[in-house]
Amino acid sequence: MRLVSPVLIEPETLAFLAGSGLPVADLGANSTVRLFAARRGNVIDGVVGLELDGPHVLLRSLAVSAELRGSGLGVALVGFAERAAAESGAVGLYLLTTTAADFFRRLDFVDLDRTQAPPAIAATQEFASLCPASSAFLYKRLGP
Repeated sequence: MRLVSPVLIEPETLAFLAGSGLPVADLGANSTVRLFAARRGNVIDGVVGLELDGPHVLLRSLAVSAELRGSGLGVALVGFAERAAAESGAVGLYLLTTTAADFFRRLDFVDLDRTQAPPAIAATQEFASLCPASSAFLYKRLGP
């Protein structure tokens, strides 16, 4: 398995994300979300995405195939996303989740009130309309 490589936003990727219960309505051809996948051959084992450039980045679309949950792949994908965001100059990584808040808290993400979202994060479709107001909003400072 290659750990992680860029992946196109294509029907196979969208089906994987949708099958994991994640929003895909804004992941069209003109999307600014960058997706990365862990694969074995042509089989997607996991996906993670990043949205926005600059100091504040939104972690998007973390999904791991059912048979590999608990294997550490999700942790590896989040680690990859953190490094990629930091290398692009981000100082903070944000996310919204309805199901995995405890997973992210174990990875040192902390809860924030949605009113604390930077304007760029608050303006994303995921924040503004795709994720319900009941979603946990979490943050992790990147770097020292």
